[in-house]
This record gives sequence, structure tokens and C-alpha cells, in this order.
Amino acid sequence: MAEEEDAVATTFADLGLRDELLGALTNLGYEEPTPIQREAIVPLIAGRDLLGQAATGTGKTAAFALPILQRLEDQRRTQAPAALVLVPTRELAMQVSEAMHKYGRGLGVRVLPVYGGQPIRMQLRALERGVDVVVATPGRAIDHLNRGTLSLDAVETVVLDEADEMLDMGFAEDLEALLEAVPDVRQTVLFSATMPPRLNGIVNRHLKEPERIEISRADVESAAGRVRQTAYVVPRASKPAALGRILDVEQPTAALVFCRTRDEVDTLTETLNGRGYRAEALHGGMTQQQRDRVMGRLRSGNADLLLATDVAARGLDIDTLTHVVNYDVPSSPESYVHRIGRVGRAGREGVAITLAQPREHRYLKTVEKITKQRITFEKIPTVADLRARRLDLTRAGLEESLLEDGDLDHFRVVVETLAENYDLMDVAAAAVKLAHEAGGVSVDEEEIPDASPPPKDRPARPAKPGKRPDANMTRIFVGAGRVAGVRPKDLVGAITNEAGLTGRDIGGIEIGDRFALVEVPSEAAEHVIKALRGTTIKGKKATIRRERFTTPRR
Repeated sequence: MAEEEDAVATTFADLGLRDELLGALTNLGYEEPTPIQREAIVPLIAGRDLLGQAATGTGKTAAFALPILQRLEDQRRTQAPAALVLVPTRELAMQVSEAMHKYGRGLGVRVLPVYGGQPIRMQLRALERGVDVVVATPGRAIDHLNRGTLSLDAVETVVLDEADEMLDMGFAEDLEALLEAVPDVRQTVLFSATMPPRLNGIVNRHLKEPERIEISRADVESAAGRVRQTAYVVPRASKPAALGRILDVEQPTAALVFCRTRDEVDTLTETLNGRGYRAEALHGGMTQQQRDRVMGRLRSGNADLLLATDVAARGLDIDTLTHVVNYDVPSSPESYVHRIGRVGRAGREGVAITLAQPREHRYLKTVEKITKQRITFEKIPTVADLRARRLDLTRAGLEESLLEDGDLDHFRVVVETLAENYDLMDVAAAAVKLAHEAGGVSVDEEEIPDASPPPKDRPARPAKPGKRPDANMTRIFVGAGRVAGVRPKDLVGAITNEAGLTGRDIGGIEIGDRFALVEVPSEAAEHVIKALRGTTIKGKKATIRRERFTTPRR
């Protein structure tokens, strides 16, 4: 499979981009074009019209920006723009403008964002000085056109980015007016997350024999079937803290964290190691020897987290993998499906977590529609959630020690001595506190801001780490954990083989150093317990019973 993927891999250099653009991409840390970029850049450089289905986060900005910059004449200094990019919002106008400026810095390209809410005098002065590319919202572009301050006579390329959203916002007439105002001989590019019938009129009137690029839906439905998919909407600045908090709650056996650039991989690896995780980096800037060393540490259990770019993670098959984390949203729904398909294999359940910025919420909704799989939007765990989760693990570990070790005589003397001067419950609570504090790093005291959008079609469900199973699920205690080499697939395999359940019947799995907790349907709990007591896990018999909850005294 890896050989097949490598055979179709394409670099930016293979797309025929000029050296100045390649240098800019290298400096930005981009290693490989996304699927939409691979398919769109070559025909766009050739001057063809293009109709593409691509949502926010797929890399479509570079897909149209790089060809526009490629085709600009060297030392172009005419006043009127050669390209007009129309976008639905001021935020997207600023984002696209900034990206084009970064890509075209080595070419001296003049890019101007034009949108409402900004003093028009600033825009007028920039237009008078002359620009190469105008990135505009339709309303403000029409305003300048009517004032006579924006000339479209020299436009060679028009891009309609997120065309469906512009129609939803009522810009249909403005788009028609702008498309009528540009020269007939031009290149027209239209990108849309969806292709509703109302777009057909624009396509038929204004695009000439366009290259059509659509996201493949083959194998999409089955790929995500066994994976629990969760998303958290997080401000960019809070992402590192949010990731640490989520990992603290999830406690993955091994996790693959995808980042967009190698610089981000290195920075986040350092941050997570500082938090107490055993994290390793993997990206295109590493030698094969370094890469092999990293993979060896992961497979031997000496590392918990692997942070990687898409190109570096190509072809990896990590047997112990339980979680995939999209630290940055994937470049396309295809990429999303490919990433999360790395877990949930061989009948075992996997977990896919995506950290999305507020503006990327709509893109994940598109992924849901295409994959036909629900992505549950959760709340970032609070400080209280995290403390409850860690206390739950501490309690389970102590309970396992009480049941399994039995050799407590050495410690009874200490307890009896302390009990002469202190309440026995206080002695026990102090011992639990010491065990709890020895089990991990201290909890962050600052809450992470909630950036979730207001609920529309369904409310976001808050995460409840450390909660009891719901009425339909029962948690089973297994007296073997990481020390014994137990992995989620071992537990799923034992339950499916011995008790006749399927992988999808099994709920959450939590593995501690010396125990594990597995959620199974309540009606099947006794059957599962009996079946597991009659078999071995990792070659050994283990204590199997229902998890016991204790009610704290008041």
C-alpha cells in the first residue's frame, strides 16, 4: 500500500512552479501538495477554466493562488489588477490576501484585500498606486466598480472562492455584475464546498469547458466505520493546552498527531515533552536513520505520541495505535478518511480527534456529509473534569492493588501507628493523595476558552471524562494493564472471540499500568465476564469483574 501511495506522490517542483514560489513554500514548511493542489495547479497554469469541489481547509487557496502568481508577468507594474479573487467574508479576504503575499514575496507581488468595515480611503490609495491581485468581498468590489476606482479591464483570472456560501449570503446579483465587467477572454475558476443546482447557471454562463475536480467518495463510508470521531473547536492560541488536556483525559496507548508543517511538529513535540509526555517528531527534514530510531522507540513502547506531517507518516502501520489526532484540520475529506483509517483496524475501535479553529467548523460539517459519519463536537475538558478523571484512575489502581497484591502487612504497621493520633479516614485520604500525586503531572489551573459556535442543528455535547457508563453500558475491570503488555486490540479480540460481540458493541477502553476498564452492553456484561474468566489475556489469567464504584462519604 505504501509503495502505491509513493508512486503517485507529487512534489511542488513536479508541478512546474517557478523557483521563487518553490522557495517561499519551502520557507513556510510545506512539503507536499494536497490532493486539490495536485489536480488543480497544472491545468490552471495552462490557463484552463476550472470547477472544483473543495471545502475550507483543503489547501484550495494555494491551488488557485500559486497559478495566478506563476502567470504574472515579471516586473509587472501596470495599475489595474491582473487577477480578481472573490470571497464571501472579510476574514477570508484577509486570509487569502495574506497567503498570496507570503507565496509571492519573492516576486514583489502587490496584493490588496478589499472588504467592508475597513476605511475605504486606504483601499483607494492602494488602488491608485497599482495592484496585481485584488481579493474582495462582492459587495465592496461592486462599490469600487460603481465609484470607478476599480478597473477590471486588465483582469486575466477571476476566482470565485466558496461560491455556494456567496450565493447563500445573497451575492448572486453582485457576482453576475462582476463577471460581466471583466473581459470575455479570461480564465474563470470556481471553488465550492457543495455543488447545488443554483450554481449551474453561473457555471454554464461564465466557465468555458472547465476542468472538473471532485472529491472521490469511493470507500469513504466504510473507512470511518469503527472509529469514534470527536472534534473540539479551539482558538488557535489555546491549541497546545487543549491537546494536552484532551490527551490527559483520553490516555492513549499510542497516538499519531498530524500537523501541517515540520516547524509545527518540532514546536509541539517540545511542548508535549515539557508536559510530561514521551513524544517523538517525524517529518521530511529527518534522515532515514533518525526516522528508524523514532519508529523503534514508538513500537517498543518507549514513546507514547508520534507527531508527524502527512508526507512523513505515509506508509506507517503502527500496531499499538489507538488514537489519531488532527492538530490541524486535514487538507481534504479524503485525507481525513485516510488519517482516521489508521485506527479502528482488525475489528478494534479507534479514536479520531480533531482540533478545529472556529472558522473551520463548517468544513467539518462538510466532512460529515461526505463520509456519512457523525463527528461529535465536544467541550474541552475542564479542570474539574481532569481532576475527576485522574482521581478515577487512582481509585481503580488502588482497588486493583488491594485485590491483587495482598502483601500489605509491611504497611499495616504504619497505618496502625498513624491511627493512634489521626482519624483512620484521614490517614487513608492522605495515602490516596500521595498515590494520586505520584501518578502524573499537576493539573493546569487555567480553563481553556470555549470557541464552539452557537448550536444550530444539534447542541454540542459536553465531554464528561471519568463518568460512569450510561444505563446501557457497563464497565468491566480487567486485572492486567500496560505492564503486562495489554493493548486495546487484545481486549477487543478477547471479547469478540470469546463472548461473540462485535467491535462496534464495545465502548470506551481505558488502560492503566496494572489494570484496564472496558465498556460493554449492560445486557451482555455477565456473559462477557464469564467468557473472559475462561480465557487468558496476553497468556495469563486475569481478574475479571464489574467495576465497583464507591460513594464518597459526606
